[in-house]
Amino acid sequence: MSTRPPVPPFTLDTARQKVQAAEDAWNTRDPKKVSLAYTEDSRWRNRDTFVTGRDAIVEFLTGKWEREREYALRKELWAFSDDRIAVRFQYEWHGADGRWWRSYGNELWEFDGHGLMSRREASINDVPIEGTERRILGPRPASEHGVPFPLH
Repeated sequence: MSTRPPVPPFTLDTARQKVQAAEDAWNTRDPKKVSLAYTEDSRWRNRDTFVTGRDAIVEFLTGKWEREREYALRKELWAFSDDRIAVRFQYEWHGADGRWWRSYGNELWEFDGHGLMSRREASINDVPIEGTERRILGPRPASEHGVPFPLH
C-alpha cells in the first residue's frame, strides 16, 4: 500500500499542505496523476455524479477536462479534524463554445491512515463570466500558496 503524506491525524499545517497538494495536482489536469491521491475504492459525489474507484476517477476526470478547457483551480482550507478536511474552491474554465465560467464549490474529504482520500463529496455551482473577468490564470505561484481568494 502506498502512503501519501501528510497523513492523519492532521494539524493546521498538514491540513494546509494536503489542500495545496490537491490544488497543485488538479491543476496538472492529468487524471492518472490525480487519481493516485485516492484509495483504490474511493467514493465520490461530484455534483450529481457518483464515482467509485480509481479507474472510474480517471474516466470521470478525463471527460471533465475535455469539457472544461483551460481549467485553473484555487482551493482553500475551511476546516479539518483528525482524518477529514473541508475546503472551499473556485475554478475557471471555458467550454468548446468559448464561453467562460467560474465554478464555486465546497468539498468534504475523508482520508485513510496512509493519507489517501477514501471519500470526496463536492457541491459545485457555475456562474458565467466574461473572459475579461477571469482572475485564475493557471496554477497558483508558490508566493501565493495559502493566500485566501475573494468570494467573487
